[in-house]
Amino acid sequence: MSYVKPAELVERMLDAGASKMQLSARDTVVRAFMGAALLTMGAAFAVTVSTQTGQPLLGALLFPVGFAILYLFGYDLLTGVFTLGPLAVIARRPGATVPAMLRNWGLVLLGNAGGAVLVAVLMALYFTYSFSSEPSAVGQAISEIGHGRTVGYAEHGAAGMLTLFVRGVLCNWLVSTGVVLAMASDSITGKVLGMWLPIMLFFYMGFEHSVVNMFLFPSGLLLGADFTLWDYLIWNEFPTLLGNLVGGLLFVGLPLYLSHGRTRPRTSAPRTVAAVEVPTSSSVSPAPAELESDAGAETVLADVERERQPTAV
Repeated sequence: MSYVKPAELVERMLDAGASKMQLSARDTVVRAFMGAALLTMGAAFAVTVSTQTGQPLLGALLFPVGFAILYLFGYDLLTGVFTLGPLAVIARRPGATVPAMLRNWGLVLLGNAGGAVLVAVLMALYFTYSFSSEPSAVGQAISEIGHGRTVGYAEHGAAGMLTLFVRGVLCNWLVSTGVVLAMASDSITGKVLGMWLPIMLFFYMGFEHSVVNMFLFPSGLLLGADFTLWDYLIWNEFPTLLGNLVGGLLFVGLPLYLSHGRTRPRTSAPRTVAAVEVPTSSSVSPAPAELESDAGAETVLADVERERQPTAV
């Protein structure tokens, strides 16, 4: 499998961040819509596997299917552009400005929300036989996730809010690592493997991903979970968005950029004052045989020393 070294990897990250800001609104929204739809179908699949087998680890092992597919298609998630966009702005890539970055974030957020809510509606129909019966076991599990990750945090007050933020930070530390590792190989196998490992970790450990939550919580509301839309926004989505931004940029993007993008190897030896030093006998070319007399040797040494003196500017 091909491997892209970190210095080149950072260049790819900067190029990707800048190019996303140049996309039309239509292309950005479509890519974000489809990215969220594929990711959240992977989340529904993982919850189904975990519920039906009683093995959460198996669900986490299979969850990255949707993530890998969406990035191989070149679609976008808000968690990814949170990391790539600011780096392109910091590096002053052409077209990468703060307004362009904020526009990109807004369009990706819109597209992600649309794709995630669509899947939430379709899955709610699927889990309830089009709302003609009680939710299936998987639907009930999704409802409980929504309740536990809103009201559950609210019960702890400020400590719950801090915990939610930290889980958002940890989530995008791993998710953005997967996004970047997808660029660290030019083969499909290498890309999938690079994405799979960190995404599996985040899902199993229950960290908070803003786009996955755009599916889980609307699904819970549609399936009759005991929390409100306001509970979801205040006690999950908004703090999660902020945590995702901090985690991806602070712990993935900036360390790579500062240690591999801004650093340059020393290509030449440091300058010294050797040019003005008086040459030693070992640094002077031997005098020709016909000039071996004392007078001849003194003349040659004087000429050499005059040549080695720095020229006035």
